[in-house]
Amino acid sequence: MMKHIIYMAIAATSVLAAATQARAEEVKNVLDLKHSITDSNIVYPDSYEVDTRKMLEGWYLKNYTATDTRYSDQGDANVSDDVIRERLSKLNTVIEMPFNQIVRSYIDRYTARGRGAVSTLLGLSIYYMPIFEQALEAQGLPLELKYLPVIESGLNPNAVSKHGATGLWQFMLATGKGLDLEVSSLVDERRDPYASSQKAAAYLKDLYDTYKDWSLAIAAYNCGPGTVNKAIRRAGGDPASHDFWSIYYYLPAETRGYVPMFIAANYVMNYYPYHNISPVLATKPLVTDTLMISNRVHFNQISKVLDIPVDELRVLNPQFRADIIPGNPERMYTLVLPSQQIHAYIMSEDAILAYEADKYTRRTDATPGDQPDADTSAAIEADATAMANEPADDAPLEPAPVQEAPPVRKASSKTTASTHKVEPGETLASIARQHGVTVEELKQWNNLTRSSVRTGQMLRVTAETKASTQPSRQATAQADKKTSPAKTKSGTASTGKGKNNRKTQPARTSSHSVKSGENLTVIAKKYGVSVDELKKANNLKGDELHPGDNLKVPSKAKASGSSRKKSKASSSKKSGGKSKSSGKGKKKRR
Repeated sequence: MMKHIIYMAIAATSVLAAATQARAEEVKNVLDLKHSITDSNIVYPDSYEVDTRKMLEGWYLKNYTATDTRYSDQGDANVSDDVIRERLSKLNTVIEMPFNQIVRSYIDRYTARGRGAVSTLLGLSIYYMPIFEQALEAQGLPLELKYLPVIESGLNPNAVSKHGATGLWQFMLATGKGLDLEVSSLVDERRDPYASSQKAAAYLKDLYDTYKDWSLAIAAYNCGPGTVNKAIRRAGGDPASHDFWSIYYYLPAETRGYVPMFIAANYVMNYYPYHNISPVLATKPLVTDTLMISNRVHFNQISKVLDIPVDELRVLNPQFRADIIPGNPERMYTLVLPSQQIHAYIMSEDAILAYEADKYTRRTDATPGDQPDADTSAAIEADATAMANEPADDAPLEPAPVQEAPPVRKASSKTTASTHKVEPGETLASIARQHGVTVEELKQWNNLTRSSVRTGQMLRVTAETKASTQPSRQATAQADKKTSPAKTKSGTASTGKGKNNRKTQPARTSSHSVKSGENLTVIAKKYGVSVDELKKANNLKGDELHPGDNLKVPSKAKASGSSRKKSKASSSKKSGGKSKSSGKGKKKRR
């Protein structure tokens, strides 16, 4: 019995020793993983692809800094892995900075392809880093977290990611509002360096309190606690034993590089001189102070009165999206100004608010304009009726009717072409009246089959000069030669100032604007012409008319018809003496 107990004790001791050894090996593997891990599918964020030239053209870098070209004149120094590992170990940081192949890839990206970007980031950090450090210090957080905005936004307060994350700290809309940051059409506090830094520091502190590990807290800042928790569950084992590196392969591709990139940013922002990178140097200090604004004021008002460039106001106050500070007694906003301008603003506040006040003051009441006269009201009503009778824009288009080819203009004609953009409420009829043309001409010039137009549509408007309506002398001579009658036996031509010559001129026409309720029959009866003559004069294939259309009305058809018969009868005889045609003419005149 005693022997059995001893064997069981030995077996239990062996099992416990094996479990302890397995546990030790597991911890060892996790610790080794952060140094030995590799990844052949590294995803580089948008902040690595910043436009260096665009950054250098920013107002702050152009006016407060000067560029040292060493970063572009000299190449990257050849530094071994052991040297980088040693340098990382010497950084005075609370957050662990391990070295591996993934970290090295991000460092190389900064020191090789991103040399110009690093130079500008160093120049921008002169202004932004004190803001970040103040917010982190207030929460008791490690100051090395100030380099998170370097990888998040490239120190651009107006940066917007493809997912909609905005500002230096790249808050999503829901996250920003959840942190009590205002986001509206006029104000976006995610872009405010001071407000966003304070909220980011508080958020990072909450994440660290949750995970008790800075690598996991930093990862959760990028992809959210839910994604990190899911990765921990998939990795298995004791959740408290995990860090970023142990769940690396269970994280989204974009988040896997987040902690290595943070380590790389800490390295390059501290050891840049060893890679022949020179910072953009400050030429003069930019010392700022703040004011609380309780009135609605525009940047242009401040700029004109205090002689401050609007671009400088935008750099210092990127949270105001439309250059407007919408202050009021219930909600005051912070305005950042150069410290020497603070007193000037206080002394000149009344002048600032009064500068072009009518232009910038927001209206609280609106009064309609004067009523139109009776004629204008009638025209508006007619246009509204015309629009109501037009088919909807989404209605199927009718096939375009076959139209006769328009007359070819003479080579000597002079025309001037212009365009008209359709404004709200305009119709084809009103546009035609505005330009002194007919509706049919507008439709012909723009290949329109209907009289409806859309707001914003561009119409071609062609106005002819007088020269274009008169044939040239050469064209007139050729026309006279072709149309002149044959010579008589006496050798003289029957041309001249006679009735036949007058009849070759085109018939005179007048125009008629179609009113509501009118049709071709009513209009034809009004002018004493036939429906067919109206249709022929206007190249109409159908009977459809629209209010506002302008119709060409020819001279009375009966009178012109009798004249043609008379002309035909008189030209049938060439004797010039007493003839049947002349006799008939005499009888008719009796």
